[in-house]
This record gives sequence, C-alpha cells and structure tokens, in this order.
Amino acid sequence: MSSSKTESDSPDVLDIWVMNADGSNKRQVTHLNKAVSRRIFSGRQADYFASNLADPKGRDFDLYKVNVDGTGLERITYNETFDGFPMFSPNGKKLVFASNRHDAKQGETNIFIADWVE
Repeated sequence: MSSSKTESDSPDVLDIWVMNADGSNKRQVTHLNKAVSRRIFSGRQADYFASNLADPKGRDFDLYKVNVDGTGLERITYNETFDGFPMFSPNGKKLVFASNRHDAKQGETNIFIADWVE
C-alpha cells in the first residue's frame, strides 16, 4: 500500500492556533507556511515562539513574537544557529532560551538568560 505525503502532513509546516478552553472560538494566529516550535503564552497580548521562517533551508530557528490577533510579527533573535525553546521566568522579567551559538563542539546546546524589556 502506498501513501502520498501532502503539505498538511508535513511537520515542517506548522502554525499557531488559539481557542477558548471549551474549544470554541478557534482561530489561526500565524500564516507562515514554515515550522513553529515551542509556542509560549506569556499572559501578555502576544505569543512567543521559535520558527525557521527566515531560513530558506529550514534548519535555523530563531525566536519571534506575534500579537494574539496575528499582527505585529517581530523577530527577536538573529543568529545563524538554532535558537529555540523560549520560556519566561515566573515574574516575566527574564527570557530563557536554548541556542547552539558559542558551542564548544558542533551540536552543543547552551542556555541563555536575557533581561526582558518590552
């Protein structure tokens, strides 16, 4: 039996969707046609996530921010290696993320903590 892969089956095309806790009011936030990984909802009026949006080869992920209504897409990190897995500190003053920048050997991942200023 053969199967064909469609764009919707591809894990490299993912977007952010939101809805109410009861499943109502489902709506798409991003329309990137790229991968979105590790979305965090910060309790603010924006979503933060990692995506390979800026890399034509799809390997390099950077951090992004987008308003919950889908407007105001903003790139946060600019690095030629992986930046991902963003998380805010409980008080929202620090952003923690993983990155392959400054790796001692290829593929090594480091943790970075940044002061968050809106």
